[in-house]
Amino acid sequence: MSPPSRRLQTKPVITCLKTFLISYSLIFWITGMILLAVGVWGKVSLEGYFLLVSDESTNAPYVLIGTGAVIVIFGLFGCFATCRGSPWMLKLYAMFLTLVFLAEIVAGVSGFIFRHELKANFNTAYLKAVGSYNGTDSKSMAIDRIQRTLYCCGVKNYTDWTTTAYFKEKGIPASCCNNSSGCSPESLKNVTTAASEVYSTGCFAKVTKAMEDNLGIIAGVSFGIAFFQLIGIFLACCLSRYITNNQYEMV
Repeated sequence: MSPPSRRLQTKPVITCLKTFLISYSLIFWITGMILLAVGVWGKVSLEGYFLLVSDESTNAPYVLIGTGAVIVIFGLFGCFATCRGSPWMLKLYAMFLTLVFLAEIVAGVSGFIFRHELKANFNTAYLKAVGSYNGTDSKSMAIDRIQRTLYCCGVKNYTDWTTTAYFKEKGIPASCCNNSSGCSPESLKNVTTAASEVYSTGCFAKVTKAMEDNLGIIAGVSFGIAFFQLIGIFLACCLSRYITNNQYEMV
């Protein structure tokens, strides 16, 4: 059994570590909520972009939502483990933080690489989507949404629509109109007249820039949160060790 003075010196350290770890766990819980929000935002805001690249809906937003939900649960678990002062719970918490750290590093690197792959493949995919545009399917609605949101028309410019079957039947899509009140059907069928009534800038440059900016934010958040885990791993391991040592000293 160790002297009482040594145990008295250890208890303030344990209290201090508990305070820091509870604060950390609360911040960790908040980051989980942020990931949930980013996942929902990605599902709502970026779904149109991903539909043009893939025939199926992407699972990336669901991955973020699922990861955020798990982090929220373990953030609460971390607070509970810290308050209980259970060494095995703290070690489990540290193990989970390590897994999150590795997973988010991989996610951040993948997001960075995926950003450049999207830019390389998007031109072909967007041209194909414009060529098969019919105004009713999911890809067509994605194109309409992009053109209205980014104030653009076509791939390089509005003349890209002149080679499509849709143009021969109905003209340039109404989503290209730069007038909120809309364009007349006759002007959309005439390229010369439409020049003053539709957006002159193509969508390819704007879409790739929007994707790079958004994926860059996601990758940056992933890296930031990942390195933030190192603090929690250190605190959880230190607290577990101090509590274990203190228990042995009391025997």
